[in-house]
Parts: sequence; C-alpha cells; structure tokens
Amino acid sequence: METMTAKAETTSSEFGLSMSAAQRIQTMLSGEPDGSFFRVAVNGGGCSGFQYEFSIDSARQDDDLAFFSHDVEVVIDEMSLELVDKAELDYVQDLMGSYFSVSNPNATASCGCGTSFSV
Repeated sequence: METMTAKAETTSSEFGLSMSAAQRIQTMLSGEPDGSFFRVAVNGGGCSGFQYEFSIDSARQDDDLAFFSHDVEVVIDEMSLELVDKAELDYVQDLMGSYFSVSNPNATASCGCGTSFSV
C-alpha cells in the first residue's frame, strides 16, 4: 500500500491506497465528467455503529482534505478522517465478488460483511 498524506492546519493525517484500489478508482472516474473525484466518508449506521461510504463526487466541501496516490485523488471530510486516519483502502476481487475493503486501525470491531465498524 502507498500512504497518502494530507496536512491539516497543525496535524498531518494519512490514508493508504493499494494499487488495485487506485486502478479501480481510475476506471470508475474515466466515465465521469472532468473534475470528478473519489470520496470516502463515514456515516452513522450499519450493524456496528459506523459504515463506510464510497462515491464519485464533483462538489468540494470546506472541510475536505485531498489525498493523492498512484495518480488518484481521494477526498475525505475532516469528521470522517478522524475515524479512518491511518487506514488503507484496497479493492478486492474474490469468489464473494469485488468490493472496496478498508483496513482500519481505529476500528475496535467490524461486522461480518466488512462494511461497518465501531471505535
């Protein structure tokens, strides 16, 4: 995994991205309008308390931080970043299907499907 670093006012945060995830994101963005980017967010919900949300977006918010790796930009809002700081995003293809997977050192538990977690 390659780690991306964005510097906030007085702290630095990291978010890792595998080559597989970068390639999938590039493929997804190839059919989108110019200026589109991949967004990672954390929302309340899911069976463990929080759930990951991945989307293509074109509107930036004031609290967004941009991370760059493998020629891909990933945008994460400050609130979500607190829950995924030092995490790594991968794209997995196996017998169960293909999906984004987050290895999150901040999570104390996660559900069986891997889309929700608790801290």
